[in-house]
Amino acid sequence: MKFSVLDLAPVPEGSDAAQAMLNMVDLAQRAENLGYHRYWMAEHHNMAGIASAATSVLIGHVASQTNTIRVGAGGIMLPNHAPLLIAEQFGTLATLHGDRIDLGLGRAPGGDQAVYHALRRTGSDDFPADVHELMTLLGDPQPQAAVRALPGEGTHVPIWILGSSLYGAQLAAHFGLRYAFASHFAPAALEEAAYIYRRDFKASATLAEPYFMLAANVFAAESDEEGAYLRTSMQQAFARMQTGTRGKLPRPVKDIDAAIGERMRRSVEPMLRVSTTGSPETVRKHLESLIEIYEPDEMILTGQIHDHAARVKSFEIAAGAMDQILAA
Repeated sequence: MKFSVLDLAPVPEGSDAAQAMLNMVDLAQRAENLGYHRYWMAEHHNMAGIASAATSVLIGHVASQTNTIRVGAGGIMLPNHAPLLIAEQFGTLATLHGDRIDLGLGRAPGGDQAVYHALRRTGSDDFPADVHELMTLLGDPQPQAAVRALPGEGTHVPIWILGSSLYGAQLAAHFGLRYAFASHFAPAALEEAAYIYRRDFKASATLAEPYFMLAANVFAAESDEEGAYLRTSMQQAFARMQTGTRGKLPRPVKDIDAAIGERMRRSVEPMLRVSTTGSPETVRKHLESLIEIYEPDEMILTGQIHDHAARVKSFEIAAGAMDQILAA
């Protein structure tokens, strides 16, 4: 079983986007050396705490600074873009970097309605049709087609469907695509979505069997107490999203209830249900439990941690835990 990294290029309080991008490259290079299989970034807009808005640009940058790790989008929010443009962008990336590029697709706007309006999208709102068009554009060359992705056609960039609901599971199964569930922030439908995807999967030209990726937060440190301390940055960030006061990734705090209130903490905890927090042994046991319960084909690990060195250490501990699990 493979394990991978999802990085939102967090911008911590006291820092800026330029430093976040330097941290991004550093983490990708370290992840490659630690044995992580993929390094994915996600499209978000109008968010001061996330620097990955121009996702395809950053994918190209990371791919140029690494050698073997797969690099891709987890994901591109397809309603924001014409399929032809995404086919050309990712076809270009695949032409430059070979078979190292992944394309995960989501149907959320990656921001609010103001963002959607600012993106000036006036094309199709039919997500399945757009996915099918993109698959065609990246598939076998069609010399007689009126519109072709050049570069793009013939690259067969692997396409994934991303989701946090049953809809994405059904669509991935219908098209015979790989499916990644966003259980790191919206785990409510995880069990049913995994079941439906596997039950309804139809083999395609690119995938004979279902391939399910599970996303999990990791806040790993030398002790359970330190891991819980690192986790408070993400708890605060989720609380701010609920109150409409988004900003840069908050600094961790010693007392999370004092920072956001017990009621708010209880409100955000369900969103962080698929997380592992604590010492190397605690992290190993919890990851092992997640794997036993959901039987994913791949784990993708993420974690919004304020301090870059602590974040790197967390991914180092997680890689060690996964190595132990897979060697058992």
